[in-house]
Amino acid sequence: MRKPYVILIGSASGIGKSTIAAEVAKSLNIKHLIESDFVRAVVRGIIGKEYAPALHSSSYDAYKHIRNKNRYENYEELVSAGFDDHASYVIPAIEKIIQRAITDYDNIVIEGVHLVPGLINTEQFEDDANIHFFILSSDEESHKERFVKRAIQIHRGGKQLDFFRENRIIHDHLLNQAQSNNVRIINAGSIEETLDNILSTIHKSCTNINLTNSIDELEDVVNIIINDNNGTIEKVTYNIKGFKEPLIRNINVHDTQSAKKFIKTITENKDKREYLSQLYELSKYREFKICTSNPEKLDQIIQELQNKGYVLNE
Repeated sequence: MRKPYVILIGSASGIGKSTIAAEVAKSLNIKHLIESDFVRAVVRGIIGKEYAPALHSSSYDAYKHIRNKNRYENYEELVSAGFDDHASYVIPAIEKIIQRAITDYDNIVIEGVHLVPGLINTEQFEDDANIHFFILSSDEESHKERFVKRAIQIHRGGKQLDFFRENRIIHDHLLNQAQSNNVRIINAGSIEETLDNILSTIHKSCTNINLTNSIDELEDVVNIIINDNNGTIEKVTYNIKGFKEPLIRNINVHDTQSAKKFIKTITENKDKREYLSQLYELSKYREFKICTSNPEKLDQIIQELQNKGYVLNE
């Protein structure tokens, strides 16, 4: 039997995970879409408040029920610990849902703040399912804008906005956990860009293409691949004259934010620019591994690079 898809999308409140999860389910024709908030509601009905006060609090103020708060060095650690305690009651039920989906060979998308990398054990399902775990991120300004909009929509504006700092701490905590547990972080830009980045990981249409662009043309190459077509650059290989083995650089530029950071580093850091210039001089071409969400977009990128004269003609 085929392995079913299990797609987990987590983030702090107000990042846009519910919207993205719905788009992912729609794009992949997955009928089962579950919010962890609903799972939490069921667990609350089983475990009373007197036994689990953190569970019956919100994720952002569960820290208030932690005993011996003085053992935490700062407020960020305290909030994160309370959040983990809150999520830990929900995660076993989520794992049971995943197991049921696998048993029934059903594809499933689960989204919610309770999907904490390192706490939810996805390794136990890897032999029986195609597991894809994503954490959505956002810069603080964009997060606050979305947070305000969401707070107004759910008619809990005052309460939600009072805890924006705590939600931002949870956001950073989830990113740290994702990095520590090799979970893919996706910058929550536009719906189309975010969806493409997720689908490109799930479906991953990739190719290697030899480019002859100059250092000054590198920004244009990155724009064509990343900004214009929502592709990703996985790695660059330099075949250097006089060396038997190529030099391989894993760069993982996968969204507009990382592309901007990459170009800024090359532009403003003289040492890195000089180092890259030397690599360009020593190699006739650079082999880029690029990936997209589908073969059609991959063909579009190649065509645009060819039109600009960046592709090596052999």
